[in-house]
Amino acid sequence: MKTQRISAGHLAAFVTILIWGMTYISTKLLLVDFTSIEILFFRFIIGYLTLLIVYPRRVKTRDFKEELLYIIAGLCGVTLFFLLENIALTYTFASNVGVIVSISPFFTAVLAHFSLEGETLRPRFLVGFVIAIIGIALIMCNGSFVLQLNPLGDLLAIIASIVWAAYSVFMRKISKLGYHTVGSTRKVFFYGLLFMLPALLTLDSTFDFSRFLSVPNLSNLLFLGFAASALCFVSWNWAVGILGAVKTSLYIYLVPVITIVASSLILHEKITWIAIVGAALTLVGLFVSEGTKQLGLKGKFFRQTGRDNQVSVKKSSY
Repeated sequence: MKTQRISAGHLAAFVTILIWGMTYISTKLLLVDFTSIEILFFRFIIGYLTLLIVYPRRVKTRDFKEELLYIIAGLCGVTLFFLLENIALTYTFASNVGVIVSISPFFTAVLAHFSLEGETLRPRFLVGFVIAIIGIALIMCNGSFVLQLNPLGDLLAIIASIVWAAYSVFMRKISKLGYHTVGSTRKVFFYGLLFMLPALLTLDSTFDFSRFLSVPNLSNLLFLGFAASALCFVSWNWAVGILGAVKTSLYIYLVPVITIVASSLILHEKITWIAIVGAALTLVGLFVSEGTKQLGLKGKFFRQTGRDNQVSVKKSSY
């Protein structure tokens, strides 16, 4: 039974990443008619309403300490991450953002090592990190000097990956509380939407609803709201509860491959050899970092000090 549950967790993470790898394309297309904050707000309104229909019950936390976990998760995983990601897409290619955000497992591993029991770092992590950073540097140089893109977009993507790492760690903590998956995800969406409101009111938002009459705009928003937000956040959070924050984040490795191929085929973005080499080094660095045993080989840098992160969870938890 435990093996089947773990297999289901891996499948959920894979399907989630497959869909999320396409979100950069939809967002890039929507940026023609919508601002970054508008896309974010409408996307999560659709997602929140969907989850409300699926699970209308309220998740009542036991104390403010538990509620604070949801507040921070909403700020990091919904508002900050996607706002940074959407703004980054206005300065650089979707393929660049997809590759750079894939380094989030590094930051997840570091944060988890210091804040979660059983999540540890080992020597291969450091080696892989250096290789991946070289790859990221090539991608940024390619965009800045060859394609005349603003490196600010790549920098924002890096910050976004750090924010997502924080979200993954907080969702791991939330998964241990034992609350319903859909209800907890909706609660995170609620706080994320609250944090969006100030930006929505202060930034350049027109609220021109005629834009929704465009079939491509409406279809992309529905894809982002239903599939990428409502469905994928539930499946991702559920996978984190089963596999752990670090192991689930490993599936982010697939994002660059999905995004680069889709960007080339759909957006006709120019993929140069420098970008390909940079993406390849990033992926190699990620795989070297984790090794065949997820977090590398034993060594003197870091020692295993906790239990395995495949913690059993309550039936109603993630």
